[in-house]
Amino acid sequence: MAELLVVGAEPRELSGIVGRCRGVRRLKWPVWCARVGDLNANRLVMVANGPGPKLAAQAVAVALKRTHPNAVISTGYCGALDPALAAGEVFVAVKVEADGAAFAAAVPETGGRGWKTGTLASLDSVAGIAEKGRLRETGAAAVDMEAGAVALAAKRAGLPFYCIRVVLDRAEEEFDLDFNALRGADGRFSRWRILKGALARPLVRFPELARIDWRGRHASRTLGEFVADCVFF
Repeated sequence: MAELLVVGAEPRELSGIVGRCRGVRRLKWPVWCARVGDLNANRLVMVANGPGPKLAAQAVAVALKRTHPNAVISTGYCGALDPALAAGEVFVAVKVEADGAAFAAAVPETGGRGWKTGTLASLDSVAGIAEKGRLRETGAAAVDMEAGAVALAAKRAGLPFYCIRVVLDRAEEEFDLDFNALRGADGRFSRWRILKGALARPLVRFPELARIDWRGRHASRTLGEFVADCVFF
């Protein structure tokens, strides 16, 4: 049985994959969330530690000290840069660019399920409209906050790397909430700061949060369905 290390930012990004696994159990590791379970012919070790490259790198480091995976998968949500990408679509990166470096990503066999592909830009911030436009000019089709750090860790460990994400926001969309200002000292998004920010413009920001929540739930289910159909070796 092959072992796959699956890295997300938040537990809910992994929830659809966890729900597809058999024999799921909690791992008492020093990360936000860690689970292990069996899916098809693979054993999945699933970790989430928060948004951004620093927390993602910490999650991978913790996992690699305790397990010996055959491959590493970066998963979760992403933002579209290509206007042709719709919210809820699966995006499989073939290349991840971060901090001037580029990392090749393998593509799993998917049994004919539809998905889009291209280059993923990886930042340490939520991209607004101006940043999305700049990144699109580089040829990237989507953007996230963790894949670059996960790709670098996989490369250093000599492991195959995959990047499977679902689009949360379209290329022309920008959040009214400044999520970059809503991260706590630990780098994670602060629920209290988000609530306080939403109360400042409730008629705009509470519907926005509801939309994000709905799309996130749908994206997590889609990730679970897609990964369950994938063959990684």
